[in-house]
Amino acid sequence: MIDYQLYTLPNGIRILYKHWPSAITHCCFIVNTGSRDELPGQEGLAHFIEHLLFKETERRNTSQILNRLELVGADLNAYTTKEYTCIHASLLNQHLDRTMDLFEDILFHSTFPDDEQEKERGVILDEIASYLDQPEEAIQDDFEELLFKGHPMGQNILGTPETVGRLNGDDIRNFISANYNTTEMIFAVHGNYDFKKLVAMSEKYFGHVPFNQLQKNRVQPVLSPAGIHLVNKPISQTHCIIGTQAYSTAHEHKWGLLLLNNLLGGVGMSSRLNLEIREKYGIAYTVESNYTPLTDTGIFSIYFGTDAEKAAKASKLVHKELKKLREQKLGTLQLHQARQKFIGQIALAEENRMSLIIAMAKSMVDFNRIDTLEEIFAKINQVSAEQLLEISNEIFDNNRLITLLFEPKQ
Repeated sequence: MIDYQLYTLPNGIRILYKHWPSAITHCCFIVNTGSRDELPGQEGLAHFIEHLLFKETERRNTSQILNRLELVGADLNAYTTKEYTCIHASLLNQHLDRTMDLFEDILFHSTFPDDEQEKERGVILDEIASYLDQPEEAIQDDFEELLFKGHPMGQNILGTPETVGRLNGDDIRNFISANYNTTEMIFAVHGNYDFKKLVAMSEKYFGHVPFNQLQKNRVQPVLSPAGIHLVNKPISQTHCIIGTQAYSTAHEHKWGLLLLNNLLGGVGMSSRLNLEIREKYGIAYTVESNYTPLTDTGIFSIYFGTDAEKAAKASKLVHKELKKLREQKLGTLQLHQARQKFIGQIALAEENRMSLIIAMAKSMVDFNRIDTLEEIFAKINQVSAEQLLEISNEIFDNNRLITLLFEPKQ
């Protein structure tokens, strides 16, 4: 049963609405563009624009932008990924009108003045430096650079000090013109409204936005060669990532790998990696696996941090668990328990209503549809032990795994 409503404005912007009987609204505006759409030498541009959207428009200065929602107790924020730019807000229901007014202003009337560019350039350079000071963060970026070598997907979302230092107003306006396609924009609302009134408000604020539908030139990345990469750093512990490219959002094996990832090192203390490496041997405080499906590829990785003298054993134990999944088919009870755990976690995640409406908007961007919980659960329950074995032998094959180690300098 479809539990959302959808309306498309004449310019292609879609309005997505999910009803919830609450005094609090969560809404987001998603644009299908991110760091992978940047030109060479302009790395960090999508993120730079996201920062500058909050700085000055044709009608408001920075203070007026920030106060527009904060003065009524609302929460406003934004983020950039490799494929999306998202602005989101949580607010009392009666303030949706002013929220939509602000979204329209910052998204379509920002002026990007030179002085604000210089301020935000400094902020982002500090952000880059902060990430470099956190090896558990920096290793993820360096790993993705190896994983997508020579491809825009491998570039740091923040950019580099050199590229951020070169970005200017012309770069910003050209990027927006080329990538902010109205047919790939969604305004999504999770709250308690009459849908016809929401559509009327959307037409008022977003209906006049000029139609734009330039074709994106996204190139699918190729598989990078397997290998082990060592980097010496002034750190006290060894940090390690093991992983590879994985299935895209539309791939038939996506749900199987999501299930495997949850079993192996997902949320909770009962994952195989956590039980083996932390609970049984006590050699790593953090050990986890992650799978992120993207439009034409995906990222699977296992991360742990441990004392240098324990790193070899931790790595050996990781590979032991991967080998088990490649060689031993899950029993009926194991598969049932894995499914039930994953299904329960997905159901609980729906309680985070901001995450839910963002996920729904992304699904609409990617697939022009949204799976119900029942459909998602059915897909998980259809995953067989034989499929999990097949997926394990493809994704966890040693001949495709890339390992990156940050090791303390001697």
